[in-house]
This record gives sequence, C-alpha cells and structure tokens, in this order.
Amino acid sequence: MIFRILFYVFLIYVLYKVIFEFIIPVYKTTRQVKKGFQEMQDRMQDNMHQQQQPQQSQRSKSETSKTQPGDYIDFEELK
Repeated sequence: MIFRILFYVFLIYVLYKVIFEFIIPVYKTTRQVKKGFQEMQDRMQDNMHQQQQPQQSQRSKSETSKTQPGDYIDFEELK
C-alpha cells in the first residue's frame, strides 16, 4: 500500500519535471524560432518589394523619354 503511494508520488514528480523542464521550454523555443523565421521572411519580402519599385519607376521614366520625338540619346561605344 505504501509502495503504491510512493510510486504515484514519484510518477507525479517525474511527470511534473518532464512537462515543466522539457516540454514547455521546447514549445516556447520552437514558437520563438518560428516567429523569428517569419519576421526574417517578412523583412526579405519587404526588401524585395523596395528593390523592385525603383526599377519599375526607372523603366516608366525611360519609356516616357523614348516616346518623345527629337530627344538625343547619348551612348558610348564598347570595344
């Protein structure tokens, strides 16, 4: 009878240790790592969008300058 109680107390203690010293920290760490990766992906996508916007505006400026008649285009010959 006493051994059964001691066994249950020991089992509860081990479960407590496993849950609060292993499972919960692992869960928190994985959640934090996922959040970090998501933030990094968001920043990379923002950088990609910022890099693409000036290229698009440069293209539209060059297209409008090409449509104007009489403009002189300066160029250099490559050897």
